[in-house]
Amino acid sequence: MPFLSISQAFAKKSVAPQKPIVVSTWDSGLPVNAVAWKILREKNGRALDAVEAGANSIEDTINCCVGLGGNPDRDGKVTLDACIMDEHANCGAVAYLQRIKHPISVARKVMELTPHVFLVGEGAQQFALANGFKLEPDKLSADAEKTYKEWLKKSEYKPVMNIEQQQSKGQKKEGHGPFAPNKFEDGSFNHDTMGTIALDASGNLSGACTTSGMGFKMKGRLGDSPIIGAGLFVDNEIGAAVSSGQGEEVIRIAGTHLVVEMMRMGKTPEEACKGAIERLVKINPEKAKNFQVGFIAINKAGEYGAYSINPGFSYSVTASDEGGKVFMAKSHYK
Repeated sequence: MPFLSISQAFAKKSVAPQKPIVVSTWDSGLPVNAVAWKILREKNGRALDAVEAGANSIEDTINCCVGLGGNPDRDGKVTLDACIMDEHANCGAVAYLQRIKHPISVARKVMELTPHVFLVGEGAQQFALANGFKLEPDKLSADAEKTYKEWLKKSEYKPVMNIEQQQSKGQKKEGHGPFAPNKFEDGSFNHDTMGTIALDASGNLSGACTTSGMGFKMKGRLGDSPIIGAGLFVDNEIGAAVSSGQGEEVIRIAGTHLVVEMMRMGKTPEEACKGAIERLVKINPEKAKNFQVGFIAINKAGEYGAYSINPGFSYSVTASDEGGKVFMAKSHYK
């Protein structure tokens, strides 16, 4: 009997691919999908173009967690992270990018115009400006400014008198706080990335992930969103996955890479997402009750699924001209 590849050996009975299809995190992914769908369906376009356009659309809005309108770090600066990956395993990413409106498009330029995968900080901004991106005003949106001022009152954080400087002088021994809160005042979790994955009519996969990160984070903090294999992973033979939630936890298990590898072993997208969540929860079950992580995934057959640690993680699916639908993911804790 001839040897089979791992993907062949564990593959389930093949089904006719459901394509095109686009899946995004959260209910806010519905309008993102609509933009992507125009490219996938009306223009019979490439998945890569579709996910970029979808990400651009939410980067243009005032949103707590995506784009320049998002919540700042604890020093009052909005810093953006994004990554993108195509069907050929080409990928690009930017992090700690300031005053540039479309980080996902900068990430694509990194992928297409440089030998690198990742540019950060001033270097990423310099690259963006050299490639035609505009430097936007260094100003918070009205929503973000209001939220930031309220956070400052409660945290008693004074950026000028940096708490780490006090520590170095021996004035404060415990912690490096104040840290970003796990939840906002309305009870929602403080880390809602926009992740989008798509399968086009040609059967090719791509994905994009964009965020302004955790609101009121420490200066320089980076989550999973721009990290290939953590926030996003695409394998055109198997499937694609993207995450949203507390990025530090996703990084620990290389979350989206793990989801795709579980699909390679024959699991459905939902089963693969569940397996990754169980791996994460196992590290510290009690801690996991107090933060959120969710994964979404699609495979080459256009099957999709999701799973999260705690209830409340929604995702949007568009696979027809009739429009998309929002689903609530199953969760480890009920």
